[in-house]
Amino acid sequence: MTNPQRPKWTLLALAISAFAIGSTEFISVGLLPLIKDQFNTTLPLAGLTVSLYALGVTIGAPLLTAFTSRLGRKNILLLVMLIFIIGNLIAAAAPTLTILLVGRVVSALAHGVFMSVASVIAADVVAPNKRASAIAIMFSGLTIATVTGVPLGTFIGQISTWRMSFIFIALIGVIGLICNILLVPKNMPKSSPVYVRDLFTVLKNGRMVLIFLITAIGYGGTFVIYTFLTPILATKLGYSPSAIVIILVVYGLFVAIGNTIGGRYSNTNPLRSLFFMFAALAIALLAIHFTLTMPIIGLIVILFMGLFMFMNVPGLQLYAVQLAEIHMPKVATMASALNIAAFNIGIAAGSYIGGIVVKQTSLAATPIVASIIVGIATLITGAWLLYEKKQAH
Repeated sequence: MTNPQRPKWTLLALAISAFAIGSTEFISVGLLPLIKDQFNTTLPLAGLTVSLYALGVTIGAPLLTAFTSRLGRKNILLLVMLIFIIGNLIAAAAPTLTILLVGRVVSALAHGVFMSVASVIAADVVAPNKRASAIAIMFSGLTIATVTGVPLGTFIGQISTWRMSFIFIALIGVIGLICNILLVPKNMPKSSPVYVRDLFTVLKNGRMVLIFLITAIGYGGTFVIYTFLTPILATKLGYSPSAIVIILVVYGLFVAIGNTIGGRYSNTNPLRSLFFMFAALAIALLAIHFTLTMPIIGLIVILFMGLFMFMNVPGLQLYAVQLAEIHMPKVATMASALNIAAFNIGIAAGSYIGGIVVKQTSLAATPIVASIIVGIATLITGAWLLYEKKQAH
């Protein structure tokens, strides 16, 4: 435990780092047309900047959590922030699309480990009765990134070049690294050892595999359309580049509101809440298809997609942790890391499927496919909910 004045500064350092990581995760969504034009490539290939980042997080979360678990927590934090900065600088200087993708993967490797170690640090620097609030403050950096970081990065890319957007994010990462060096306590305890074999232990549990599947499908389905949101706003709804930046800010506000609502309603019965959230998201996605020729109504429906898109995130992570604590408490850390991986498997698969849909049909088909995928998650969640109710009786 640190002195009473220290926790708020530690949490601020973690939130700044989370802001940088949250900004870089989805920055490509806003920069997709610029990257496409720079390398004279197709939208689906440019979309790999989203899907391969997600794949990097998927691999990095469980494996690097295991490989770094014997280091001190502050050292892990500094190491992953350094990797994050290097990855974004590689992306900024990339002479080819391939090198850009390498930079994206390098920065992604830091993402999953940061989320797990920063959550533990946030919980450790405060009194036990304030742990949930401390973790929420740390995660506020991610929420703020969706509201301001991504639109700001998109704006920088539009007024200069997309490379400056990655430099901007790398600079925020440097600020985060310096803050972590100065403000995170040196005497943080080491984590309990996490082993690669824990991964297979978790994957042998049917309930855990099912929540990972629901996380990947229910969260990732939206990325079939979200990856190509900027081209849809420009070519289908007819908005200008400057208007799209404003729309992305408003979209981010809806995401933040949805995330807050989702956290509140998932506290008591996350599985039941997830069923209704997925159903609402599937309906919103389907509605987008029928409003793509109506600029105002289409935009309103897209904003509702933003409201429901991240609403399920707190419930999915909470339920995964609850299941792990009940059925396999000794490997709960790995279970948590694997669910973070599942989110990103969903992002990678969703954006990749979106690329295929755009290539084979058109942008207009992405909302239908996204709605079908989220609809499948709704049905699986509903069936599990009924099963749990029968077991309870």
